[in-house]
Amino acid sequence: MTTHMRQIRIPLPAAALFAVGALLFAVGRPVADVAFETRATTAAAEQQAASQVGSPFISTHLYFGTGRHDGNPPITDEQFMKFVSEVVTPRFPSGLTLQEGRGQWRDKEGDINAERSFELTVLYPVNEAHRRNIDIEYIRHLYCKMWELESVGRADVRAQADF
Repeated sequence: MTTHMRQIRIPLPAAALFAVGALLFAVGRPVADVAFETRATTAAAEQQAASQVGSPFISTHLYFGTGRHDGNPPITDEQFMKFVSEVVTPRFPSGLTLQEGRGQWRDKEGDINAERSFELTVLYPVNEAHRRNIDIEYIRHLYCKMWELESVGRADVRAQADF
């Protein structure tokens, strides 16, 4: 009696899924759950890889108000742009982004103040964070001192950037 054996080739991912399915079937877990988790994990890994374009940077956002205390007139566009030109640009000559907006904040007396404001964004490599932090804190401190203000808001965000 001759027995004919037929060889079936299963592609590697399917073979691996079949083996995992057989193992999980033995312990009572549905194969469909594992297949879904595998696809979801692969999609998440692909999405993370796509978001890793560029190099690690820090994006610092500074929020400058233009309203002043004790009845003093607001900081003018010319005064603010002179500050950016003389103080900020020399510390971040590679570039920055400046946006004008409307902001509000609560002062130390508890009053809510609305004012014209500027958001300044600078990007710098993570390995320059210590040096750039010194520059940023100098900018914040000087602006508050010059115009007798309470604060300049700051937000730091880790980013991947490419130029």
